[in-house]
Amino acid sequence: MNLILLQSTYDLGKSTTTEVINGFKGLGKWEDMGMEYLPKIIAAVIIGLVGFWLIKWVTRLFVKLLRRRNIDISLQNFLTSVIRISLIGLLVLTIISILGINITGFAALLAGAGIALGSTLNGTLGNFAGGVMILILKPFKIGDLIEAQGQFGIVKEIGIVYTSVLTSQNRTIRMPNGALSTGVINNYTDQDNLRIDIKVPVADYTNVDKAIKVAIEAMKTIPTVISDPAPNVKVTELTSDGPVLVLWPRIKVKPYDAANPRQMEADYYSVYFGVRKAVYDAFVLNNISTPSNTFEVTMMGERSPHKGFDE
Repeated sequence: MNLILLQSTYDLGKSTTTEVINGFKGLGKWEDMGMEYLPKIIAAVIIGLVGFWLIKWVTRLFVKLLRRRNIDISLQNFLTSVIRISLIGLLVLTIISILGINITGFAALLAGAGIALGSTLNGTLGNFAGGVMILILKPFKIGDLIEAQGQFGIVKEIGIVYTSVLTSQNRTIRMPNGALSTGVINNYTDQDNLRIDIKVPVADYTNVDKAIKVAIEAMKTIPTVISDPAPNVKVTELTSDGPVLVLWPRIKVKPYDAANPRQMEADYYSVYFGVRKAVYDAFVLNNISTPSNTFEVTMMGERSPHKGFDE
């Protein structure tokens, strides 16, 4: 009995000693892991804190730069968010790499997602990029009278993807920014005054000097035609029917007024059509003939010619 008791005590002590030794070995492994990863963790924390501080500093600097260039507020917020998110993503990947985690899989996943998203939103991304370029370069602003993509009207709204133009027929045309940013844009209100070109033919053997003087005086009767620079007339063509005069009245470009958004358009058309009528009436009063480019209307057996300006 005593022999069995002694044997049990010996086995218990041996197993306890083995467990204690294994425990110390486990502590040693934890110590080795701590010695291996603790510097990495400390470095990651330090880089994370410094990185977030740098991101805030870069973001504030970027916002100041955008405000200094008078970038649209909606574009400011969007670009600032893009910069901040991109920098944070780069910082997170850097911290993961410092900790010894393989980021190859993350990079491949992000690249694949980017390619798939780009293929799906190809046209939209092109319009989006065009909108960003328009808001940065500012080829026109809200209230400008422009001609682009075969449309003519007042810029009503400049969005990230589309630009809206209000036409003289009171139609709203939404033009995609991708094509708009890469196409020809004719801005009629970019300068302080706008010259309107109107062609007027006169009959052969007309006293051109007299016609020019009469046309200039007629243009001065239109209230929206400015006197400085003064209206002018030039001979632009010589045809078989006679010379062609080009009238150069100018209107003042006024600041956009939200209460009267069509002011510039109204001034433009008042001169465009008003000058034609005023010059025609003045030519009639001064016996200045226009070419007999006529169409014939037969009425009750008689032919009645119709004469007028040909542009």
